[in-house]
Amino acid sequence: MNKINSPSRQHHWRNKRNSEMWASPGATHAMEEFEFEVKKKLVHRIPYAPRNHFVAMVGEFVGTFLFLFFSLSGTQIANNIPSSSDLTTKETGGANPQQLQYISLCFGFSLAVNAWVFFRISGGLFNPAVTLGMWLIGALPLLRAVLLFCTEIIAGICAAAVVRVLFPGKLNCQTTLGGGTSTAQGVFIEMFLTAQLIVTIFMLAAEKHKGTFIAPVGIGLSLFIAELSGVYYTGGSLNPARSIGPEVAALSFKHYSWIYWVGPFAGAIIAAGFYKFIKFMEYETANPGQDSNEAEGIDAKRQQLLDAGADPVQAHAVAEHLVAKEKQETLAGMSAGGLSSQRSKASLGDECGSSVDSGATATPYPGTNGVPPMPAHAMTRGANGSSYTSPNMPTQEDLYSHTAQSGGSPEQVGDRVEYPGNRFARTISSGV
Repeated sequence: MNKINSPSRQHHWRNKRNSEMWASPGATHAMEEFEFEVKKKLVHRIPYAPRNHFVAMVGEFVGTFLFLFFSLSGTQIANNIPSSSDLTTKETGGANPQQLQYISLCFGFSLAVNAWVFFRISGGLFNPAVTLGMWLIGALPLLRAVLLFCTEIIAGICAAAVVRVLFPGKLNCQTTLGGGTSTAQGVFIEMFLTAQLIVTIFMLAAEKHKGTFIAPVGIGLSLFIAELSGVYYTGGSLNPARSIGPEVAALSFKHYSWIYWVGPFAGAIIAAGFYKFIKFMEYETANPGQDSNEAEGIDAKRQQLLDAGADPVQAHAVAEHLVAKEKQETLAGMSAGGLSSQRSKASLGDECGSSVDSGATATPYPGTNGVPPMPAHAMTRGANGSSYTSPNMPTQEDLYSHTAQSGGSPEQVGDRVEYPGNRFARTISSGV
């Protein structure tokens, strides 16, 4: 009995010893090194750019496939199963609200879930029209946009083919005109519905803000309301991949199938044009400080520049540059030893002042001669408690507080000399 049980006991203790060994910190480090070596040999040999493009294509294919698979399967169910009144849409000759809601919910929820999952991999576009729009606003390079565009079309065809194979009955999820809708009407309906969806994507996902992480929810709701309006009249495509997939899978093409390309692409162009217009007009200043600390900082600095006599046209651009510079300095760890605080206080002087090692100054802001007199509310108090009036911004009293006692003597800032009286003589266009 001992001879029989001995091997099992040895095996038991060997397994326990091995598990303890691999659970130790040294073993964990060894496993990490082994994983790194495997990645180095297999993954890191692939050039950086092709590898990223390939990963994005894989993520976009899987995401588009899942999005359209659940959407098309829901449409298949809604169109084939009679409603509670035992009458389908075709039998009643009109729209069935239950079917419209079911289809719209399938599309909206499927987009929200899959966009939330895959946006870190490929951006979660799932739509050639959205890809076109993202390229038009400069959010995607041309090569990546072309690759994702083709991937989405292939994924749409694969999703429709799988729905046809898995679900019994005839494939019944194609996009068709209904309710007496003409071809021209179908184009405009698809155009406006797609524009609504893409504008939502631009403002919630392309524009980074505090609510970006829940952007898929808003995007899914946008598709939901668009489907409610469009399913009965055009099938609610808004997506060329959604329309071409079932047509290829069923080998059935309508003579007006082109509207499901022209309409969404036109909507993407309109949405991109609107987005570029409001960005050009600096929409952030129309209703500032809504959901971004960065926007609040830009607005505060812009107001300080205006109070100091800066040109209103240039004030916003300078403020944006200052906030971006402060953000980069923070990320670079320049706050050590008080350097970040000093740079932050001197930033307004650095960007809008004068570099006058040689005593030369650039062209002052239009309509001003040097620095205008400071308004009464701009009276500042330095770190030593003395009050003085100077062209300094209210946020920079510490930096220039000693100039009140030294008669406006120059201040050494970085590698140059700053004269308080000339700090606002430089403009962006001057290049100095």
